[in-house]
Amino acid sequence: MKHPRPARVLAVANQKGGVGKTTTAISVAASLAVLEREVLLVDFDPQGHATSGLGVDKAALFRTAYDWLGGGAAFEEVARGTDLPCLTLVPSNRELVGAEVELVNEERREHRLAGKIDPLRDRFEYILIDCPPSLSLLTVNALVAADGVLVPIQCEYFALEGVSELLATIERVKESLNPGLGLAGVVATMWDERTNLSWQVLEEIRRHFGDAVFENVVPRSVRLAEAPSFGKPILLYDVKSKGAEAYLGIARELLRRDGRRAALSAPAARISG
Repeated sequence: MKHPRPARVLAVANQKGGVGKTTTAISVAASLAVLEREVLLVDFDPQGHATSGLGVDKAALFRTAYDWLGGGAAFEEVARGTDLPCLTLVPSNRELVGAEVELVNEERREHRLAGKIDPLRDRFEYILIDCPPSLSLLTVNALVAADGVLVPIQCEYFALEGVSELLATIERVKESLNPGLGLAGVVATMWDERTNLSWQVLEEIRRHFGDAVFENVVPRSVRLAEAPSFGKPILLYDVKSKGAEAYLGIARELLRRDGRRAALSAPAARISG
């Protein structure tokens, strides 16, 4: 299906591990899909956590993001449907590590992913790219392909440590490779309303990033932590959990920011069966 507006492409990035990056990529993609937007999630992390988090067996994959990026497979050969009708996945596994090595000596190596994503912009409303937890050539490819960056930051000690390095990389990519790149938003994750530390860090994140921080804050949640082991996004694992509510709220904020009117009705009735 061709959409009247080209897809908004968002890279979900933070080179620090354990901040809820993949959970955010899966949950925002699933929330937008539940709000009846056509969404593509590209797992661009060789760990393949977004792939397994959506119930796909990484070891049994015949075609992956690696084959698509290298030109050995068409998008239709790689893309997979998910349990949500509006959500499509490009899966990944450890093979993607090889792509980084192979790209090093290629011309326009930073533009390889952009060249794959651009032809898909009229088929989806949102394309999310789950980046590796490093400022690697794969991450730079994602930043060159993207219109904006979603940055998850955990509400814990040293939350902003390393974020300045990511922001500097975004600026360098903007100056030399992708002038349209911007900060699409900051997602505060692992927030615990019972601790003073969480409140202090959240205040620090908001002071540092201002309006870029989403109003909805993602709580530290057992249900969110459990969902990937069941191969389900939180909205299918427990739609009434605080984590699901938070990510649905973030998706609605994103739609409002982008001027794409959010569906106002609660989706719980449509997906809780």
